[in-house]
Amino acid sequence: MEQSPSLPLGRQRYFATKHCLVYKQAFHIQELRVKSLLRYIAIALLFASTGVFAQSAVSGSDKPFVVEYYYKAKWGHADEFLRLFKKNHYPLLKKEVELGRMLKVSVDQPRYHTTEDGRWDYRVTIVFKNASVANDAFDETEIKKTLWPDQETYEREEQRRFEILEAHWDLPVKAVEMDAK
Repeated sequence: MEQSPSLPLGRQRYFATKHCLVYKQAFHIQELRVKSLLRYIAIALLFASTGVFAQSAVSGSDKPFVVEYYYKAKWGHADEFLRLFKKNHYPLLKKEVELGRMLKVSVDQPRYHTTEDGRWDYRVTIVFKNASVANDAFDETEIKKTLWPDQETYEREEQRRFEILEAHWDLPVKAVEMDAK
């Protein structure tokens, strides 16, 4: 603490202590305001998100839900990936269509090459019955055991299918109604 030549030492301590207390009180009040503001924001976000999710669950419960799954194989492995996908994953997707969870499964590949950063080899589009079905915790274990009794080979080939992938991403999409007013 610097000493001021105009005040005696006792007064300097008094003013320094008082200044420190005033500063601490001001800081504490400001801190409380920030905490209150953050609390209000959190509550507002909670109510807003709950309303949005509840609304989408009600309105989207009968509408199909579309997800595009993109696969980018390592160079030279696209054909192997497709072979393994047809053998070890496509039958499972077809079974889920039979069960009514999915309405349609389709696979596309680009006709021409693109730049490496935008390259993908296969797009699998799945139209689920609705958003709830798309996001539920469906257990595929029994279907897999029925479709592939040799689980050791199945697991090995599925591991290989993912080893040769360079990238994979999922993209839920929604239709844009262009003629609506």
